[in-house]
Amino acid sequence: MASVSGMDMTHGPLLGKILSFSIPLMATNWLQMLFNAADVIVVGQFAGYTSLAAVGSTAPTIYLFINLLMGFSIAVNVLIANYVGAGSRDRDIFLTLHTAMTVGLVGGILFGLIGIAAAPWILEKMQTPGDVIAKATLYLRIYFDSAPFIMLYNYGTAALRAIGDTRRPLLFLVLSGIVNVILNLVFVILFHMDVAGVGWATVISQLASAGLTVRCLAREQGPWQFHWRRLCFDRHSFYELCRIGIPAGLQACMFSLSNVVIQGAINTFGSVIVAANSAAMNVENFLYIGLNAFHQASMTFISQNLGAGKWERIKKIFVECEAIVIVLGLLETGIVLLWAPQLIAIFNPDVYVIGIGADRLYRIATLQFIFGVADVLVGSIRGFGISVVPMLVNLFGTCVFRLVWIGYLSAPDCGIHLIYLSYPISWTIILVILAVYWAYLYHKTGRLIARKRSMLSGKEPSCQE
Repeated sequence: MASVSGMDMTHGPLLGKILSFSIPLMATNWLQMLFNAADVIVVGQFAGYTSLAAVGSTAPTIYLFINLLMGFSIAVNVLIANYVGAGSRDRDIFLTLHTAMTVGLVGGILFGLIGIAAAPWILEKMQTPGDVIAKATLYLRIYFDSAPFIMLYNYGTAALRAIGDTRRPLLFLVLSGIVNVILNLVFVILFHMDVAGVGWATVISQLASAGLTVRCLAREQGPWQFHWRRLCFDRHSFYELCRIGIPAGLQACMFSLSNVVIQGAINTFGSVIVAANSAAMNVENFLYIGLNAFHQASMTFISQNLGAGKWERIKKIFVECEAIVIVLGLLETGIVLLWAPQLIAIFNPDVYVIGIGADRLYRIATLQFIFGVADVLVGSIRGFGISVVPMLVNLFGTCVFRLVWIGYLSAPDCGIHLIYLSYPISWTIILVILAVYWAYLYHKTGRLIARKRSMLSGKEPSCQE
């Protein structure tokens, strides 16, 4: 059972297939960030640093609201990949896909409405500077109009990734991203719509990406073919989606919550530093998103191979994904050390913004490969269908630690460098705990599989798997 555009992850050499899966996904993630950053770049270059600060300061809030439902896209990926690997699970694939798309549509509408209503209150609680709060509120409210489209796109592409197809999501993103960039330029430069222009450009482009994804699934052959009339709420599928998706979503929300708190502390330093940090965070997101492709690869490959009973491939998948992430992460560190000021200047030409933003990159982005290594561990553990443990680790490592750290400091008197320090410390804590748990999980599962195989063969296991 395979799609025309799918990939057999359970046979043959792994490295080539991991790269074939991950490179289009990496390009997709980078393009998605590039097109999202187009909002920041356009307002930063053509509307001034207050508009840059307004748009940039909303990012943690956007992620906080959307990430809970986005956790379901991870569940869609894990479940469908496992069903594909196991074979003869067509009904489960069909019900999982249609239940997920129902959740995405309904949940996106509800969360969008909540976000629109709560936007002013949230921005006020984050101590958004007074000279940008009106623009930030307007942009945030417009952005939340796109919530249902974001969910449909991400749930649909999660299903495509589960069968090994990362190329068509890349094509859809290229087309919708071009729409986003063109509309950004037209609305801001030609019609002088400022932050409202980039907001509506985002909504329209998200609608385009969702439409292309749904159309693709509707034209598929097999159990992952999508039918609007077959939208459903299957209780078992919903339970499985919740079992994996809610912890994954909560983990992302906790990560975003810690960033909201950090953003609130940064906001007390004034709009110039807010603008510089907004630019730096966009660069950091570009670096992280490339590493995250191998989180997705480890999760999908491990899930399919576990479903197919190919235990001997699990360790190879993990080791090869981690090795690639380390090499890529060190390469990204070198790029930052060489060109940090030039990277910030892409977003805003102000000399103070460039200096402050480059300083943040030197202190945070050069160490981001630590988070990339931890992220592959998270993906590998989720590939086993386990989502609660990564959530709890991130609860402690990001949310609790960062909240205590920021609570102990007294911004802006403490100096912004101490705020920056919370990132690499929290990443290191997460990495150590996850590495210990992965070793435990791998050896425990290996012993169970060896015992089952020995029982089936009627022999005692001669060695530990």
